Amino acid sequence: MSPATYSAASDPAALTRVAQIAVNVHDLPRAIAFWRDTLGLRLLFEAPPKLAFFDCGGTRLMLSLPETPEFDHQGAPLYFLVEDLDAAHARLFAAGVRFRQPPTLIAQMPDHELWMAFFADSEGNPLALMAEVRGTPKP
Repeated sequence: MSPATYSAASDPAALTRVAQIAVNVHDLPRAIAFWRDTLGLRLLFEAPPKLAFFDCGGTRLMLSLPETPEFDHQGAPLYFLVEDLDAAHARLFAAGVRFRQPPTLIAQMPDHELWMAFFADSEGNPLALMAEVRGTPKP
């Protein structure tokens, strides 16, 4: 099948959505507390002593202790889409999250502005809040 005629909609073997993302941690109880209590994600279940699973808008987030040295590294940044960046930033800051900078305009797009605020989880993994502001530009 050529790329020009391929349709993921008609292919039961198509890669259509990310179901689970793994995030390395070194202190599972501390990481669970951060993701549940600080960020407010819903804890689905724990599989002690190495795993915990959260719901992240329909994608399962797995916190895990690295099994081998080649997996012992920070993951790619996770970007959380929020409707109100200022409110999300203020709530997390009040909960103890330390941001690298205040919300910052990243790009002016034809139909919206892209704003982000970067921080790290309790284990040093890079995270960000992201908002696509449409209509009246954010001051």
